[in-house]
Amino acid sequence: KMTKTIIKLTVRDVRFPTSLEQHGSDAMHTDPDYSVAYVVIETDQGMQGYGLTFTVGRGTEIDWTRERSHSVGHCGGPECSMGPLGAVRGQGETLESLDQMLKEGYPAYTTSCAWLGYSDQLLKQLCTDALNDGWTKFKVKVGADLKDDIRRCSLIRQMIGAHNTLMIDANQRWDVGEAITWVTRLAEYKPLWIEEPTSPDDILGHAAISKALAPLGIGVATGEQCHNRVMFKQFLQASALQFVQIDSCRLGSVNENLAVLLMAHKFKVPVCPHAGGVGLCELVQHLILFDYISVSASLDNRMCEFVDHLHQHFRSPVVIQNAHYMPPKDPGYSCEMLESSVQTHQYPQGQVWKKLQ
Repeated sequence: KMTKTIIKLTVRDVRFPTSLEQHGSDAMHTDPDYSVAYVVIETDQGMQGYGLTFTVGRGTEIDWTRERSHSVGHCGGPECSMGPLGAVRGQGETLESLDQMLKEGYPAYTTSCAWLGYSDQLLKQLCTDALNDGWTKFKVKVGADLKDDIRRCSLIRQMIGAHNTLMIDANQRWDVGEAITWVTRLAEYKPLWIEEPTSPDDILGHAAISKALAPLGIGVATGEQCHNRVMFKQFLQASALQFVQIDSCRLGSVNENLAVLLMAHKFKVPVCPHAGGVGLCELVQHLILFDYISVSASLDNRMCEFVDHLHQHFRSPVVIQNAHYMPPKDPGYSCEMLESSVQTHQYPQGQVWKKLQ
């Protein structure tokens, strides 16, 4: 086999001005510009690999070193694969699950309707459109103002009806006691989970919140800020979460994510990945399909986040049909961006940013 040598590595700061329309706004990030540190690796055989790390803008400036070590795990070339699909389950079961995914896809939920900065009028319009498109699971950003949260959760629940699923997300805004009190006030709107109720590093705090909210039938979801498998191990051992939210960019490489999928299966906790941002949906679809086909074989309380922003900038964008992720057909990890988009949105010299200066 001919040895391939890396001969070039380029890193670019690519940013999208999403703050202009409040896309992505939540209790902690009021004006995010969705961005990536985007890496392309070239070999002497003419092959290329692609990698990215998502940030909300300013974080890209401190992400270069992390991304240089991170991007190799996010190989985007045709030789990149998820390994043998029969890793955990038998071959017959695996093929049956694969066939089901090819026909039906993996269930998704939407966060696009209820960013914190959206007006009630826009929220209503987006909810109506989403329901007409077949969406049945909706997430609402909360955490900045309780009265505002009560109004918005009431509005969303009224819009989607009692039969559809509602989740809420505080983006780390509260301390432990405040989280319990605040979510108790929102319990009448029947959220399936409260996401990131407190500091993502506070494992025992999450355990206390989980215990307090269990009688209300509300689970705790977290994980998008967990940076290694050891944190997930401790969250699972402490019964501190009821929904595991892996993030395809936060954890370094595919292998680290697979370790978390296996632990979640051992503890019988459903995996509901975090996605959105720039490219996160494109990447994480591979991981959640692997989880269903080769590990869990279950769709009970399982869904993958979808945010309908910025997919047009990727060579192989996600395909959503009837609120389901359809399995990607192209080889690689779906993280190759269109060169025209990269050039236009490169910060600060790209055309888009020059116009805004």
